[in-house]
Amino acid sequence: MITVTNLTKKYGKKAAVDNISFTVSEGEIVGFLGPNGAGKTTTMNILTGYLSMTSGCASVGGFDILESPNEAKSLIGYLPEHPPLYSDMTVDAYLKFVFSLKKCKGLDMKAHIAQICDVVKLSDVRGRIIGHLSKGYQQRVGLAQALIGNPPVLILDEPTVGLDPRQIIEIRDLIKDLGKQRTVILSSHILPEVQAICGRIIVINRGRLVADDSAENLTRNAGGKPVYSVTIDGAEGQVIAALRGIAGVTSVKRVAEPEKGTFEYLVEAEKDTDIRKAIFNVCVSLGTPLIETHPVASSLEDVFINLTGGSRRAPGGKAKRSVRKREEDDR
Repeated sequence: MITVTNLTKKYGKKAAVDNISFTVSEGEIVGFLGPNGAGKTTTMNILTGYLSMTSGCASVGGFDILESPNEAKSLIGYLPEHPPLYSDMTVDAYLKFVFSLKKCKGLDMKAHIAQICDVVKLSDVRGRIIGHLSKGYQQRVGLAQALIGNPPVLILDEPTVGLDPRQIIEIRDLIKDLGKQRTVILSSHILPEVQAICGRIIVINRGRLVADDSAENLTRNAGGKPVYSVTIDGAEGQVIAALRGIAGVTSVKRVAEPEKGTFEYLVEAEKDTDIRKAIFNVCVSLGTPLIETHPVASSLEDVFINLTGGSRRAPGGKAKRSVRKREEDDR
């Protein structure tokens, strides 16, 4: 449905988008991530025909965005970070205005707008002035304008910015429903939201594509070496020595004492090595109860930071390291 090939956008000598390529198939919901200034919005503005590229090409539904702009744009519904709303118009008047701008053919305006308002839950506020609505309702109006004309592609830039937790959940559920019948590209800085909605994630940094995979694969493969959280009831020194003796174990560190005489350890192993059975056997041989063992997965936050070269900040301004990174630093 969407094809981007060697796309580059330069401002003078600076490349805001630097030779990126990707495709989005029909029916996919794709998260488009990157730090501020990475080139996300520039890429989306090119896809929607708002900006031209310096080189490369982009097409939507088989239509080149430069050679057939009207055909390509007719397939896209776009919600920018700041929705293009007229605050002095009523919801109904605004959506009728958008309908006329898009020159929708084969659709009954009254019935179409009523249907969209029902989908995005605006039916009760159609007669109200947009400027008098809450931020959550204004975001719904922005989504409604993107849906006018039933475009098969939705491009959403920070659709939940500024919303409260309840509104975020409502908009998230709405996007998931919309994605059942459309192709969606979603840009957001709220990573749990992206992980909850998107089946695939594209990450760009400094204008370049640095990752393109499912959230599951990205978090699984981020750290390279597997890390296990192991809780054992037994003498600390004896347990650590036994765990370090397991073939493939590269690091063992005690991290907590949840109960007196019971300790939690982080055990790191060589890549592609599953040591859970060996841990169990060690506990049996020592006669010490194994309370719990489970792999410690990287979060999407960790993946994002590793890919974009950032650092997590803790209160007080000090960098907050991931579990795996803390282990590497402690060794």
